Amino acid sequence: MQLEVGARSDIGMVRHNNEDCFAVDLSIQLMVLCDGMGGQAAGEVASKLGVDVVKEHCHLAAKNPKLPMIGEPREEFLAQTNRLASAIRLANQAIREASQSQAATSGMGSTVVAAQVTGNVLSIAHVGDSRIYLLREGKLQQLTQDHSLVMEQVRKGMMTREEAERSEMANVIVRALGAEPDVQVDMDEMWVTEGDQILLCSDGLTKMVPEDGIAQVLAEAPTAQRASERLVEIANDNGGEDNITVIVGRLKASKGGWMARLLGGGN
Repeated sequence: MQLEVGARSDIGMVRHNNEDCFAVDLSIQLMVLCDGMGGQAAGEVASKLGVDVVKEHCHLAAKNPKLPMIGEPREEFLAQTNRLASAIRLANQAIREASQSQAATSGMGSTVVAAQVTGNVLSIAHVGDSRIYLLREGKLQQLTQDHSLVMEQVRKGMMTREEAERSEMANVIVRALGAEPDVQVDMDEMWVTEGDQILLCSDGLTKMVPEDGIAQVLAEAPTAQRASERLVEIANDNGGEDNITVIVGRLKASKGGWMARLLGGGN
């Protein structure tokens, strides 16, 4: 499968700086997004460091599959999925070390979501409350679970999702890059097909735009880039209370792939 990718990051209508950061590397079909946190400009430092480390580690691994993994691989997942988790663990180490190197960056941290398409397999990994969604045949499915205090209470049945969204504790996350020497990375993988759309976003989108609105934009936008721009526009129209970052990946059949050869009668 091949990715058509569109992306947009915006400061929003309230904040004075943008602590989100993202990167797309189409040579390895990788998308990564971080939402930083910390005093002064420390959030910006953490998110950029997170994105840079994940991208570099995955790029080096594409050239050298024997590159050592950070942390123990899980046997139930493919190598590319374990590699995403490895990259995130390395980013955690880098942010942790940087946060302890000077007072200005003390206590900084970041969320991270990363997605990579290899053939017909989508690999994802994440830490924090940024999200990954899959839109398939008009239905939007959240692929990640927020590592936040309120969503943990929702999963335990102590709070409804609507109560969680209105809670004053909605911004409290329980897992982040840089917070501890080691970080637990959630990962998953699934089969994807032509027409599927993958959305990575910071909570500046999901706090401002309901999921049915997100699904409608993804379904109706003519291009991935226009979809990302429109989602940011709507989030700002609805108040833009946080930085907003959106990456949209649309899956298309690879040129010369087995399906194209079958339909074209090639060998």
